[in-house]
Amino acid sequence: MDTIRVTDVRCEKGDSSFLIDDGKTAVLYDTGFGFTGFAVAENIRRALGERKLDYIFLTHSHYDHALGSAYIKRVFPSAKVVAGKYASHIFTREGAIKTMRELDGKFAVKCGVTDYRFLGSELKVDIPAEQGDIINAGELTFEVLELPGHTRCSIGFYCPEKKLLLSSETLGVYDGEKTIVPSYLVSISDSLESIKRVKQLEIASVLAPHYGILNAQQTEYFLENMAQASQQTAEDILHSLKQGKSDDEIIGEFKDKFYHGYIREIYPEDAINLNTSIMIELVRKELLNV
Repeated sequence: MDTIRVTDVRCEKGDSSFLIDDGKTAVLYDTGFGFTGFAVAENIRRALGERKLDYIFLTHSHYDHALGSAYIKRVFPSAKVVAGKYASHIFTREGAIKTMRELDGKFAVKCGVTDYRFLGSELKVDIPAEQGDIINAGELTFEVLELPGHTRCSIGFYCPEKKLLLSSETLGVYDGEKTIVPSYLVSISDSLESIKRVKQLEIASVLAPHYGILNAQQTEYFLENMAQASQQTAEDILHSLKQGKSDDEIIGEFKDKFYHGYIREIYPEDAINLNTSIMIELVRKELLNV
């Protein structure tokens, strides 16, 4: 990693956007919200000076990761957007864009932003990617990893030369300490398979969504505990359901365990409530068969 600089170009807590630069080629890992898009672009400009942004890697289609790309492309039009093939389909759906607009606008108001131009209709993918595709970013090579579980379109990127993993929320949202928040919103089993696939790689460093680059100790902890965090959470929810607890009670238990410290700073409460309710339904469907 000594020849790669990773710069945090986020503007708001909850944003997810980091610049990877080897001095010749610049890659943006996720882009954050729409309402912060131009500000993130300005942070990128400060980091690169007169150089251009070459690639934008999107881990999935959620608004807090992908929407900023429409704004950043306005500033860096030659940058190539790489995302999963299914994400490229989602960006063409009016309903998906409408949802992004509502969620982005709602969080913008919480951050004190009430007037900005929504550019969701400009979302596009220049390079639709799938498992095993190779992205040659100058002297850096990234292998595309399909990591479904958080969303159907979730992907990660692995740079074998640097043993660097650009992670996905399917593997969990990490606070850099002892908390890994599971986030399977489409499939528990797919999430566990994705985690298993990642654990087969030789990884020295992880760039984690909503956090940034992990040091050696954090990387080791995350890789060793991400599977257990997801599996244990599913078992805990299953146990609570079998005890007859309500969804609200289970959401409360989930928040008691995970919603503190750094996670509370980056994770809007309405989002964790909604996402946990979706996870409860997945446990019902996949583990209780109801």
